[in-house]
Amino acid sequence: MYGYLINKKGLLHRLRRIEGQVRGLQRMVDEEKYCIDIVTQLNSVNAALRAVGLGLLDDHVRSCVRESFEQGGGADADEKIQELVSAVARFAR
Repeated sequence: MYGYLINKKGLLHRLRRIEGQVRGLQRMVDEEKYCIDIVTQLNSVNAALRAVGLGLLDDHVRSCVRESFEQGGGADADEKIQELVSAVARFAR
């Protein structure tokens, strides 16, 4: 079971809220709002997405990675660590 499934309902709620923010951005552009206001809203959407991403990474470490270590480590644990390092690197870009 994936770690995020514990709070799937909350995660979906946050993603729907972000979706609403993005629709708001589209509306702002369509209505030709002031560019700095759009950039400010873009920053808010970015921050919300990063928070979701960090939460998913946290869930991954606390469930998938922990589980691989509890089951004896070995190659599976090494694979999970490499997977995590790669995910963090992609997220940090």
